[in-house]
Amino acid sequence: MTEILSVSKLNKKFGGVTVANDIDFTLHAGTMHCLIGPNGAGKSTFFRLILGEHAPDSGTILFRGADITRLRSFERIRRGISVKFQVPGIFKALSVRQNLDVAFQHHLHGHNLSSTVKRVVEFTNLEAEVETPAGALSHGQQQWLEIGMAVGVEPTLLLLDEPTAGMSPDETRKTGEMLHDLNQRGITILAVEHDMAFVEQIATQVTVLHFGRIFAEGTIAEIIDHPGVQEIYLGGSDE
Repeated sequence: MTEILSVSKLNKKFGGVTVANDIDFTLHAGTMHCLIGPNGAGKSTFFRLILGEHAPDSGTILFRGADITRLRSFERIRRGISVKFQVPGIFKALSVRQNLDVAFQHHLHGHNLSSTVKRVVEFTNLEAEVETPAGALSHGQQQWLEIGMAVGVEPTLLLLDEPTAGMSPDETRKTGEMLHDLNQRGITILAVEHDMAFVEQIATQVTVLHFGRIFAEGTIAEIIDHPGVQEIYLGGSDE
């Protein structure tokens, strides 16, 4: 399988505390890969290193074969990486349509902008709310709006930081269906997630982080059956 993202010997410390410890990680194109681990495992830091919000102390990050280790976030986004963080970064006073216009205006113009907004509104099931202020949407709808804002520019890689946080079970299931749809359209997905039912719904592969290191990797079945993962993350083994 083609590697879309390759991380080698990645290290990061804050105030003497190691938050990324010699991480080697490979993400294959076309997969839906989940990062899990207990609080403080380094998941969000690893995400921000990939996005360029933090600079590593050492190590390299390759995206589609090119070294992006020292590129700034906007340069990585221009190369095809998009992100949705846990807390929706929407403009609550603006309508759904206006939020999408703002998100896409530097990438698209004229007819392309209008057609993309229409397509994203349909994809996120927000047709009835297109003129509604984003702040009046339900929590789940706000999350879907931001997913739409992240994918409207057709990224190659979509990073998601706990995309189902605060959602109802039905909203969580619908979000999983949306991500499967995006994946079938060719978008590779890397998601930080705590909800194991959601991880089971979407994940092709799962990586477990613990104290800034990769502790285990495998399919969801392999991770659930891993006794060490059960101990540190899933509440202990049956033994």
